[in-house]
Amino acid sequence: MSNNYIHNAVKMNQVLNRIFAAIEESKEEIFEITDNLSKECFRLEKKLAEINQNIQEVILDQIDLEKLEKKSRRWLVDVSRDFSKHSELKIREAYEHANNLQVKLILKRKEEEKLTNERKDIEAHLRNARKNLERAEKLATKFSIAMEFMDGNLEDFNNTITDIEQRHLMGRKIIQVQEEERKRVSREIHDGPAQSFSNILLKIDYCEKLMEKDVEKAKAETQVLKDLVRGSTKEIRKIIYNLRPMAIDDLGIVPTLRRYLEDFQKETKIDILFEASPHFETDDSVLQLALFRITQEAMNNIYKHSKADHVEILLNQESTYISMVIKDNGIGFKAKNIRGSSEGGFGIINMKERAELLNGNVKIQSEQGAGTVLLVKIPTTEDKEDNIDGQN
Repeated sequence: MSNNYIHNAVKMNQVLNRIFAAIEESKEEIFEITDNLSKECFRLEKKLAEINQNIQEVILDQIDLEKLEKKSRRWLVDVSRDFSKHSELKIREAYEHANNLQVKLILKRKEEEKLTNERKDIEAHLRNARKNLERAEKLATKFSIAMEFMDGNLEDFNNTITDIEQRHLMGRKIIQVQEEERKRVSREIHDGPAQSFSNILLKIDYCEKLMEKDVEKAKAETQVLKDLVRGSTKEIRKIIYNLRPMAIDDLGIVPTLRRYLEDFQKETKIDILFEASPHFETDDSVLQLALFRITQEAMNNIYKHSKADHVEILLNQESTYISMVIKDNGIGFKAKNIRGSSEGGFGIINMKERAELLNGNVKIQSEQGAGTVLLVKIPTTEDKEDNIDGQN
């Protein structure tokens, strides 16, 4: 073994060591950020619950004051009808009592308005904190997956990353780990109480108190409560479906895509034409998930950036590969600049990486003002080692 080879091997190990140290340091920082964001969400949720409780108490105080104020006005009317029956002191007391109650009622309404505005601000901050927490958790998961595969003997790792077959298996394993994580989160949201139901519980307490004092208002509040429950349930079901489309396991990729695109069309009003090869069939669950995620990413990019009102999707199965074409009539873009763009660039990069991990590829054809065509090709044979760029 030559001295030059040994020197290069030592340098490679030093480089890998620095890479591992940088990733480990970044992972610790991400975990610290995630922990801080989690604490901030908890603090805001606690503050929101306190404000909701205060608002309920202020509303109940208003109900009591409204009753007293009505009673004082009736007394003032009785006094005003016949001054001779009442002393000047009694008349003055009646006026002052009615006026004091009106002032208190106005102040309570101002207090409710102030608390309501404060609640809106906290809800906005909480939404942003939850979004940032979700991003941080996803990034932390990716770091954990990377460290899991990179942990161990540096020489073995170096041999692995230079072996095409091992890189292919690693890519499939990463996708499987990501999908298992989505399943876990989906079960947690489905089985456990969502944070959005905290307001519903407070509403229920409020309705229970109202039932004793104002039945009609309590009925109105229960209707609001029903609408809130329906909306929250619908949103949770949507989140669960986006995390893990259960229909893929039961029905396969074509019916799942058809259902997803029908729902997408209803939400966005974009006209979508979807066609698949007759008797389309594949048992490769990882490939099916890749096709679904690529379609999801493509449709989100079209909705956010293309201004298209019509999309055509063709899914075709050949003997050795599966191809998919996604074409829109939007404003298009300069495809050669996509890696330098923050507008949809990361979405396209994610699609390409998903296909490349399965030895496939994604190509973009687009010009400004001429729409965009997305071409996806993924081989179906497990022993295929070369990328299918030459199969055009």
